[in-house]
This record gives sequence, C-alpha cells and structure tokens, in this order.
Amino acid sequence: MLKLFAAIPWIVPGIYLLGASLALIRQIDGWRVLAVATRSSLGSSVAVMGAAVWVAPETAGMSQLTAALLFTALIAFLGWIIGDYSRRYLQGEPRQRGFIIAFLCALASVTTVVVSTNLATVILGWTASSAALHHLLTFYSDRPAAVLVAHKKFLASRLAEICLISAAILLYHTWGTLDLPVLAAQAAAAPKLPASAAAAVVLIALAVLIKSAQLPLHGWLIQVMEAPTPVSALMHAGIVNLGGYILIRWSPLIAASITAQALLVLVGSMTAALAGLVMMTRVTIKVRLAWSTCSQMGFMMMECGLGLYELAFLHLLAHALYKAHAFLTAGDVVRSTLARNLLTRAEPNQARAPVVSWMLALAVAWGIIIGSVSLWNQAFEPPWVATAILACGLATLLWPAPPKRFLSATGVLALIVGTQMYLAWHALASRLMAFAPHGTSVPLAIWALAVLLALYLAQGILSSHAYAPVAAGLYRWVYSGLYLDEHFTRLTFRLWPGRAPYGSSR
Repeated sequence: MLKLFAAIPWIVPGIYLLGASLALIRQIDGWRVLAVATRSSLGSSVAVMGAAVWVAPETAGMSQLTAALLFTALIAFLGWIIGDYSRRYLQGEPRQRGFIIAFLCALASVTTVVVSTNLATVILGWTASSAALHHLLTFYSDRPAAVLVAHKKFLASRLAEICLISAAILLYHTWGTLDLPVLAAQAAAAPKLPASAAAAVVLIALAVLIKSAQLPLHGWLIQVMEAPTPVSALMHAGIVNLGGYILIRWSPLIAASITAQALLVLVGSMTAALAGLVMMTRVTIKVRLAWSTCSQMGFMMMECGLGLYELAFLHLLAHALYKAHAFLTAGDVVRSTLARNLLTRAEPNQARAPVVSWMLALAVAWGIIIGSVSLWNQAFEPPWVATAILACGLATLLWPAPPKRFLSATGVLALIVGTQMYLAWHALASRLMAFAPHGTSVPLAIWALAVLLALYLAQGILSSHAYAPVAAGLYRWVYSGLYLDEHFTRLTFRLWPGRAPYGSSR
C-alpha cells in the first residue's frame, strides 16, 4: 500500500513537464497551460495526501510520505498564485513563453526533489531547479547586474552540487545504496557512523548551507533585485526553502553526526544574527525581504541542527506562505508605508524605551509560551530551547512603540493568539509527520540561545537608540553586511568575466 501511495506523487512533476512541453507549441496559450498545470497538481497532491492519511495513517514510512505530499501541495499552491500574478505582471513583455517554460520546469524540478527517495534523483532534481532558476533570473538578460548575480548563483550552486555528488559517492561506497530510507535505517542502526559516511553527512550539511544562501556565500540572494517580482517570490518562497526540507527529510542522517549538527547551528545562527541586523538598516522593501529570507533560513538551519524538526517544518511552511505574500504585495506595502509615515513621522528625540523593557517583553512572552505549552500538553525536546526560540520571535509583538505603549492589550492578545495558533499547528504536524525524537547537544543549545538573546537585545536597543553615536558608528559596517560578500564577488569576476554592473570599472 505504501509503495502505491509513494509512486502516485510522481504524477505531479509529470504534469509540470507535460505543461512545459505544451507551452513550447506557439499555437497554445502558455498562460492557460500554466494555470491548468498548477491547479491539477494542487488537486492531485491534496487528494493523494488525504487518501494516504485516511487509508494507512499508521503505516511505517507514511509520515515521510505525508511530509512530501504536504510540501508538494504547498509548491503547487505557490505556483498557482505566483503564476496568475505573473500573467498580469509580465503583460506586454517579450519572452513570456520562455518564462512560462522555465517556471514550469522549476516547479517540476523542485517537486522531483520533494517526492524522490533516491539520493541520485534528488541531486538531479536540485541541479535542474538551479538551471531553471538561472533562466528566470536572467529574464532581463540586458541588465548587467542581473547577469552578475546569476553568475554568482550558478557558481555557488555548482559548489553545492559537487558536495552532494561527493557525499553520494561516499555513502554508496559505505553502504552500497543511494536509497534514502535504507540510508536512514543504516545510520540509525549504527552505534557510530563510519568515517566515510560521517564525511558524507557533513558534505550534505555543507551543500544545504550553500544552497540556502548562508554565510559567506549569501550575497547572490541579497542582490537578485533585477529579476521580475514573481521570480523573487518563487525563489524565496519555494526554491531556497528546499534546503530546510532536505534536512527535515534526512533527519536520521543529520542526527547521527554531531559535526554536521554543529556546522548547521554555528553557521545558521551567525547568518541569522547578521542578516537580522542588516535588515534593520535597509529601506528598499525587496532588499529587506531578501535579508529576511537569509536570516530565516539561518534560523531554520539552526533549528535542524538542534533537532527541533517540528519547529523547522512549521517554520518552513509559514515562511513560504509569508514570503510569497510579502513579495507579491510589495507595491501595496510601499504605498501604505509612505502614507503612514506622512501622518506619523517619528522625531529623532522621541522617548526611548529602557533596556529593561525589552527584557521584560521577552520574559512575558516566554511565560505565556511555557504556560500555553503546559495547557496543550505539547512535548518539546528540549523544552527550554524550543520555547526560548519561540519567545525571541514572538516577543517583538510586545515591543514598545511610541509613545511608550509597552505591553498594550493588543500586543498581549496578538502574542496569545499567535502562540495558540503555533501550538495547534505543532500538534497537527506531530500527529501527521511523527518525527522521530532526536537528542540536542547542550553546548550547541547554549550557543544558539546566546546568539538569539544577543540578536534580540541588539535589535531592541538599536531600534530605540538609532541616533546614538555608537549606532551611527556601527551603521556602515552592518549596512554592508561586514563586507563578507566582497571576496566572492571578486572571485566571480575572475572565474566568469562579464559586464560590470552600473558602469563599474571592474
């Protein structure tokens, strides 16, 4: 029964590829093909997922299939919304048919990665998604900045794929298979990973970090501003999120390597902290959203490294939906923000909230979350790490806003509602996905909490003391992202020379 349900989802990438083939025929309306393909894929994913949960909910391996089907349905839903938006956005533009074909190929490739249970097929699908994204990023091929960033993305992706291919060779040499369920079972059964398998798991973690735009190869994600807005929405909501999904799907392998976990926690937390601070210095909405994605991917990597896979899975779903909505409504946000700023312009000498206010907001948020967890009887391992991560994220709802509206009834109510919604999703995810329990390294948990608290305090203090001399001195360094991307940019020009953007002499 499980094999039957596992085979059916392959219909979805087949639908996308059929759509791409039909879109090649000029007599056929490509936009109609895209609409039919995305809607058919969404209906198929939901129907198969419902049947699988209804017929054999307790079957071994069904949780992994449910996760794959849920993510497949998410991709189809995003493809439907972004595809309809693209039809209006690109009206009158040349090369629309090429955009449709690349868009459908990207959806097919991402879905292939999601439904596949073989490492070789995953590598092929992930590589194909990168190739399709390259065509979408260079939609305006006459813009030098777009070409440069596409080159940077291309080089980073090839480096990640070299890591994945090397990992596949090592795993096949160790256990003689590339079947992911078998690899997971071998890793779970082994008291200690063989050296070749341990190296392979570290390479997988490294490849995911690169594909997820983590330090120091994060610059391409920040600079993809020349691509059409629908491309940004698809990339940030669907393609970049693949890294988090891979870690969740391969959690038994990651859990068997403390080195891989440490790599994910250290790099992810540092990326989350830096990107979270840089985001505060940017005023262009698409750039802010790009830094936000970089930061959220860092949090997701950190959560997976700590073994908090339920939290990471819900984070992935929420981030995908939020980021797609944020990019597609960016124009409306700009207009509403400008109108609001004209009505309520903040003055440099406005009252500043003391540091104790930020700490009190965190304490109140943490207390509400712990109380809610007790009421819901939810299991978090370890509870102090998961609840603290939630508190750092949700405590911003209580941040004081001028004039000194700290702990307002609206903020407390929003925090309570947000906590209950998350715990409801957590209960549903735990029931459907049944993630196996994974231990968390205490030193890594302490490091992650220290970074989160430092980021929380830095954001709170800088937001209320933005005109202080120390903040002004740090602004240039934070705004530039500590210049960490400069080296990779220079390397890109040396390896792949092209026209310099904006008339640069390089």
